[in-house]
Amino acid sequence: MSALRSIVHPTDFSDLSATAFAHALRIALAARCKLYLLHVSQYDAAEALAFPQAQRLLAQWGLSEEDDAAWVVAGKLGIEVENIRLKLQEPMRAIADFLSAHDSELVVLATHGRDGVAHWLEGSVAEAVFRRSRIPTLFIAPGARGFVDQVSGDVKLRRALVPVDFSPPAGRTVETIQRFGRLLTGASLAVDLLHVGDAAPPVGANAPGLPPVIIRSGHVVQSIVDAAIEFDADLIAMPTAGHHGVLDALRGSTTERVIRHAPCPVLALSVPS
Repeated sequence: MSALRSIVHPTDFSDLSATAFAHALRIALAARCKLYLLHVSQYDAAEALAFPQAQRLLAQWGLSEEDDAAWVVAGKLGIEVENIRLKLQEPMRAIADFLSAHDSELVVLATHGRDGVAHWLEGSVAEAVFRRSRIPTLFIAPGARGFVDQVSGDVKLRRALVPVDFSPPAGRTVETIQRFGRLLTGASLAVDLLHVGDAAPPVGANAPGLPPVIIRSGHVVQSIVDAAIEFDADLIAMPTAGHHGVLDALRGSTTERVIRHAPCPVLALSVPS
């Protein structure tokens, strides 16, 4: 994941999207970058008031005054928030087109239970856009314990779980999440590498200094979820290899099922093999 210049947060104005919004805003603050809030609607109803109120939340966090003008907030905190309502009947097509037209480095979105990921990612246009862009995506599912406190804005991001296999190499993923952790907290993360299978992949061959791989057997998804609970992980980072990008692994796969049941946010990363 490269330096963050802009973040995209698609929202449906639900309570779960509010949790994802707090994460997107806090990350944008740390990166001092632009935050796009996207809502897709086929109606012309005035929905501007329904958009998450960034200035209200920043004031609640003690970082600005609620009546500060946008240019004051930008000058003080280095962040610009833009509300965008896309009038189309197909949410994913509208979002995919927006991502295709804007060079954003991170997407932050909420998933709504069993059908959430499929709802956001279905459609050939979405696959094409994500496969080309390979945009890292932070997913927050119902019941997941976020690493950003909505009330205070405090960040609790101390430990990350990285499931590993023989491909892609784990070193790149660990480097990425360490940069992400330092951006948000100023400190490195404790990282647990997990492999579900009989033998550990040689992750240290090309990346000396990585922690030893923890071996578990059994159902892959349940083993990852159980390990995240056992180690009190604040984040699960799921690397995906190959030129097809994040979506190849998300659709009906291990990553999607982990997202669905994870006790914490999941960062899906496209990592070259």
